[in-house]
Amino acid sequence: MNAAGPQSSPRFRLSLLPALLGRLAVTVALALPLTAGAAEPILIGEINSQAHAAAAAQAYRNGLALALEQINESGGIHGHPLQMISRDDEGDADQAARNARELVSKEHVQVLTGTMPSDVALAVARQAARSKTVLVVGDALSDAVTLDKGNRYTFRVRPSTYMLAAMLAEQAARMPGRRWAMVAPNYEYGQSAVASFKMLLKQARPDVEFVSDQWPALGKIKADDVVRAIRQSRPDGIFNATFGEDLQKFVQAGNDQQLFKGVQVVSMTSPVGQIVEPGQSEAIHDWVAVGYPWDQINTPEHQRFLDAYLKKFSEPPQLSALIGYSTMMAIAGGLKKSEGTPGDALLDALRGLRWSSPLGELSLRALDQQASMGAFIGLVSQKDGRSTMRQWRYLDGTPYLPPPTYVRTRRPASAGR
Repeated sequence: MNAAGPQSSPRFRLSLLPALLGRLAVTVALALPLTAGAAEPILIGEINSQAHAAAAAQAYRNGLALALEQINESGGIHGHPLQMISRDDEGDADQAARNARELVSKEHVQVLTGTMPSDVALAVARQAARSKTVLVVGDALSDAVTLDKGNRYTFRVRPSTYMLAAMLAEQAARMPGRRWAMVAPNYEYGQSAVASFKMLLKQARPDVEFVSDQWPALGKIKADDVVRAIRQSRPDGIFNATFGEDLQKFVQAGNDQQLFKGVQVVSMTSPVGQIVEPGQSEAIHDWVAVGYPWDQINTPEHQRFLDAYLKKFSEPPQLSALIGYSTMMAIAGGLKKSEGTPGDALLDALRGLRWSSPLGELSLRALDQQASMGAFIGLVSQKDGRSTMRQWRYLDGTPYLPPPTYVRTRRPASAGR
């Protein structure tokens, strides 16, 4: 902190006059008004793929900003306002690590958050461990974040690939088909999702066969070839872990080649938006998918979040906005418990933390520093570019957390110290 007080701090002046510096380093001044004698702000560094995944990254930041605004309006953290400094990692792990290093060494942030692609999250997690700075991952799914490459300073709010795969494997085990094909991007997240789904489905249904594994490069899917290979394997079911433009291309090619007729699909992501040209036949019919039926959830906690989000941003929230909001609330809960003290004190406060979210009360398991957030699983259909989700249920994440014995075989012992 600047000993001369916030009025003379460069960060304070920047918060009044936001500017585009370097690689879009932006200070978001969402704090209580800083007047003479006001408390120093607690700085939170947010790293995200603003250019690489613009819509989801912006929604995530919106969720963070809404929560931060509400926290500051209620008095901040023991009188200290929160202030967020955002950097764009451009979807590059090395750039993300540099951002993390600079945020800690030059901006003196007390907490890091953000990261969407799994390789980016892992790079920032390594840097967080080196600098002994708490990182609360919001959106990245990779199991490695909290298991194989986990460290004592890294926490995650969103359910992991293991948890989502467990939910989907549970649904797939009830389906009559035995022959399953896989399609997933060929990097850590996709590999982890397929491995977990196969393991958990095989445990529940020893009779299943895995007849095709398709590993398109992220962002470079040759959808016609992928669909052709899957069709040739004659599957009864397909497990999908593609997303974004890759998913759109996969759906389009699958629709053109009639891949999905008579085949049940379970999907880590919910296809939304206009995927097929208006007037075409159904592209998706009753996929069992992870989604976010924001307009159908009627709990008081979610309604308060929804009303506030619509009022502030004049658009409906995406799932990443809800995750961003819940992540900031977790950070605030940890800071309140640690009385604003960063480092190991904040780490200890976050382990076992319980806090309120739009999905109800959540907790961070001390064993692997993974939150209990669940997911909405339901039947997703699409026609003429419009998606619907029905017969959905919110599955609390607690029963789907990896078993303690499994965690101990994969998570470094040093991460628990």
